Amino acid sequence: MAMDPLPTDEKDAPIGPALKVRSFPTTPGVYLMKDDQGVVIYVGKARNLRSRASSYFHKAAAIDSRTADLIKHIADIDYLETGTEVDALLTESRLIKDVQPRFNKDLKDGKSFPYLQIRMREEFPRVEVTRKPRSRGVKLFGPFTSVRGLRQAVNVLQKIFQFRNCSLDIRESEPRWRWYRPCLLHNIRQCTAPCNLRVTREEYRKQIRGLRLVLEGRKGRLIRELKREMKEAAVALQFERAARLRDSVEALGKLELRGDVNKDVQPHVFVIDPRRGLAGLRKALHLRETPRSIEGLDIAHLGGEDTVASLVCFLDGVPFKEGYRKFKLRTIQGIDDFASIREVVLRRFRRAADDESVFPDVLLIDGGKGQLNAARDAFAALGIEPPCLISLAKQDEEVFLPGEKEPLVLPRRSAALRLLQSVRDEAHRFAQSYLHTLRRKRLNG
Repeated sequence: MAMDPLPTDEKDAPIGPALKVRSFPTTPGVYLMKDDQGVVIYVGKARNLRSRASSYFHKAAAIDSRTADLIKHIADIDYLETGTEVDALLTESRLIKDVQPRFNKDLKDGKSFPYLQIRMREEFPRVEVTRKPRSRGVKLFGPFTSVRGLRQAVNVLQKIFQFRNCSLDIRESEPRWRWYRPCLLHNIRQCTAPCNLRVTREEYRKQIRGLRLVLEGRKGRLIRELKREMKEAAVALQFERAARLRDSVEALGKLELRGDVNKDVQPHVFVIDPRRGLAGLRKALHLRETPRSIEGLDIAHLGGEDTVASLVCFLDGVPFKEGYRKFKLRTIQGIDDFASIREVVLRRFRRAADDESVFPDVLLIDGGKGQLNAARDAFAALGIEPPCLISLAKQDEEVFLPGEKEPLVLPRRSAALRLLQSVRDEAHRFAQSYLHTLRRKRLNG
């Protein structure tokens, strides 16, 4: 359907949010509502950005108690496109945790999205729903967008594959398990009772292989069989059984509402071994010695105003708060990340060179090749040799190095990459915190 052209009476007149949303794409994404000071006051997700964002500017929304107060404060609106609806939900969560918009009631806590974890190193692998997954010795699926939907799906799968979810440390070589009394799940045929050695290790692992095939996407045959049974039950007037089978099919469908373990990493979820991370960086960056100190730099602003920067310090792989610095940019007008990075690097390292302070072993810039080159230009202007200088691009988590045409791609779950992500994310958090502190001070007089 064609849209009416946007008004052009005044060439540079700002477009109001109600008209602006009409040019939004119809793809999944996240929308950000701002007040007249440019402060983000609400973040939301959408399957269709144009349709969802436009709904806030209908008459019904203005009188709805859930949205009326928010709408009074909306002066501008922007969006970020994502590949899928699941990506939109994950992005929304991260933004709300970072920005803490005043009208978002949910997702401000530290909760993460859940995973399905299979402990593969155990003789009889257990299956768990967890928000704190292990980084080694497990097969992970997720993160899932709904813990309730995940538990419903696991309940269906347990009826089919009869795996265990208990915390027992079962070893086939220990005779004592022959006298262990199985729990209720065995009696209702939802577990083959490895705790009583009623299933061999080989047979149980076949069950786990079947479960993994379904979780990896090969569940078409299973769903077709459940649908056939559902139709047969309906024909036989077994409506309760048909309803249960229908619910099982729907629950299995919810397994698709998840991110990718390797792409949608939640850095705050995984515990990082600092020594492994630093040793990994030494190897990946070809350093002569294992680095001890890492500084991370990030730029933040709201609509090109109040541009600030953060410089965080990690010592031996953990945050060293005494080394944190924050900057109000002095020479920047509008949005110019490159110029902002140059100014911060000049201010930070001119002072360090003058008083002969110790440089960090690694300086991490949040961004891609352009941001990295801006930092390198600043060191050239100072006439000093930079420390190991790298940048980390959030889109594909690629590491850029000076003089290298191609980025360095580290394994998504490597300790080295996760350490860099922690530094980058902490720099982002600190910059956002400083930015919103300045805005609150200005608004409160």
